[in-house]
Amino acid sequence: MMINLTDPKTDQVKQTKVGFSWTTFFFGFWPALFRGDWMWFAIMLVLEIVIGVPTYGIGAGITGIVFSFIYNKLYINELLGKGWVAADEHTKKVLITKGFIGPKK
Repeated sequence: MMINLTDPKTDQVKQTKVGFSWTTFFFGFWPALFRGDWMWFAIMLVLEIVIGVPTYGIGAGITGIVFSFIYNKLYINELLGKGWVAADEHTKKVLITKGFIGPKK
């Protein structure tokens, strides 16, 4: 399910997916880099190196699987925390339904 968030200061619109991140599942930390999400890119990269090296890459795969379930939620929460808002009514309903924002926002 795709949602549209907009930055009220710049009118920039970002479209992102709610739920499981297939791109993170297949490509690990790279989607965070391409989205410009530097903090989570660095966290995922460091975790995959620290856990992956001693386990010959198996730990990096497990880290990728775990982040596949949570990364989109982390990314949306980060954007909302920076002041981004729902760009349309569909997005607002999805954000309320999934618990990202309260019904009053």
